[in-house]
Amino acid sequence: MAEPLTTRRGLSTEQTTAATCKFPGCQTPAERAGGPGRPPDYCADPGRNKVSAWRERRRLADLERGVTTTEAEAEQPVTMARVTGAEMLRQMRELAGTLAGVAERLTGTVATLGDPTAAEAEVESARAAAEQRAATAEAERAHAERRAAAADQMRASADEAAEEMSKLLNAEQARAREAHDRLAQAIEAHAAELERVRAEAQALIDAAAADRAAAEARAESAQAETTQVRADATRYIDRLRADAERGREEITARLSDAVSRERAAQQQVSDQAAAYAAELDRVRVDAARERDELRTALESRGQVLEEAATSCGPRAERAERQLDQARDRGDDDQDATPPARRRRSRQGGDTEEGQ
Repeated sequence: MAEPLTTRRGLSTEQTTAATCKFPGCQTPAERAGGPGRPPDYCADPGRNKVSAWRERRRLADLERGVTTTEAEAEQPVTMARVTGAEMLRQMRELAGTLAGVAERLTGTVATLGDPTAAEAEVESARAAAEQRAATAEAERAHAERRAAAADQMRASADEAAEEMSKLLNAEQARAREAHDRLAQAIEAHAAELERVRAEAQALIDAAAADRAAAEARAESAQAETTQVRADATRYIDRLRADAERGREEITARLSDAVSRERAAQQQVSDQAAAYAAELDRVRVDAARERDELRTALESRGQVLEEAATSCGPRAERAERQLDQARDRGDDDQDATPPARRRRSRQGGDTEEGQ
């Protein structure tokens, strides 16, 4: 007796717990049981039963996903699910790029195929249609059985489609891993190439720095050479200036001596005046000739100095101007230099130039 009591208590607890209507959004208490058996799950509203509740849940789910449910899908969910599943399988094969979206819808379709409530809803709908068409009740029942068999077959097809989809997903994942590996190899190759380019750029920078250091060294050498040439030119000009000064002093002394001798000669004999005049003319001619020779030599030296000044650049222009001044002073002094003294000066200058 204890076991039936426990069973009755369990049934009483389940009835108390399931007191609310199972229709989505309905808070009305479920209809009370009128006899033995399973208590009703829905309220007294005739439009709220297992079929309408399933349709409402389907409608709400489609509304949440943004999908529109047709009237045929609502009346024949299993059959339409089979047709929809076959179409989606074809689309999945044709449109591999949209595999994720099709797989999501196919999963929903498979869930519909495996949902007993959906099958019951379809059977209930068929049963209601059979009650309305009493004359063709047996034919509709046979048709419902055929639909159930088709549903089983569609379920098997859906399982095969799900297995094929799983294979396709595995293949896509393998291709994704392969692409990832190729990308990693490409990144490593790019990094190696970047490192090589950096090394070459550093080598070019080092070579440019070495060339710059060599150019600076050559510039310093050229500067030192220019300084040496300028110093040599300055010493040469100073030597010419000293020679000109000594020549002028000697010429002055010789002129004084000549004047003294000329006066003494005039006092001794007046008849030697003509001879001295002729000698003086000859001396003047010789002096003019030697002056021309000395000018030629000075111009030759000036040409040498000009070449040196050209090689030294603008910094030797001052030495050239000083040489011109020395040349002009030398010309003025040579006009008053006796021939013998000029010859000795010229010989001394040639000796110094040979040295």
